[in-house]
Amino acid sequence: MGKPIAFITGASQGIGAGIALEMSKAGYDVAISYKSNRDKAMGVKADMEAYGAKTAVIHGDISSLADIDRMFEEFFASFDHVDVMVNNAGVTLVSPFLEATPEIFETLTNTDWRGSYFCSQKAARNMVDKGVKGTIINITSVHQAGCWQDASIYGPTKAALNKFTQHAAMELAPYGIRVVSIAPGYTLVRELTPRWQECHDNLNKHIPLGRFGEPREIGKACVFLSGEGGAYITGTCIYMDGGALLPVASDII
Repeated sequence: MGKPIAFITGASQGIGAGIALEMSKAGYDVAISYKSNRDKAMGVKADMEAYGAKTAVIHGDISSLADIDRMFEEFFASFDHVDVMVNNAGVTLVSPFLEATPEIFETLTNTDWRGSYFCSQKAARNMVDKGVKGTIINITSVHQAGCWQDASIYGPTKAALNKFTQHAAMELAPYGIRVVSIAPGYTLVRELTPRWQECHDNLNKHIPLGRFGEPREIGKACVFLSGEGGAYITGTCIYMDGGALLPVASDII
């Protein structure tokens, strides 16, 4: 039997790259997709290959249904099946509710919600056809539960992705396919410039564990959920936020 195979969307950097590296380190062959930064995607590819993984890098924008079709055609030209589908690609856009536009709504909905839905469907159909008892992991956000300023589209979009996780888990359980979600909180996905360092240090004071998460920590959770340790977990969400959602205006009571 060959190595298990994972497909991770939006993995040229940040959380997606962290997931790709941990999956390859754990013995998976891995394909990643990217939208705009080919150089960084190729850097992730080189790092994965250093762990002995067979890899593929696929360009595509998951807000386009035509791109999703082409991405999976390319994936299945390199790999016979998929064991783990990680829907990580997404965009973060904020706007005051009274100023929000249909364009912002469509961009967020088509990428963060619709795109992940149809990537899941493509992967699940292959799993069913091949008799693979695979895992689908949706990367959501703590925004699905908490309310941040100017996130009246982004937050509900992530909540929709989490609710979809539950429905898909129920429908795919008879095939032995598990569907779970991970909701990251504040995560180190960019270099800490002086401006971001100040913001980072201030936010750490409000996170019970006192620090931001790291992309590879989310990757390790994906490895766990996809393996034997997660074999009885489906339809649920793991919050990886260092406890950021726990305080309730504790500084004023």
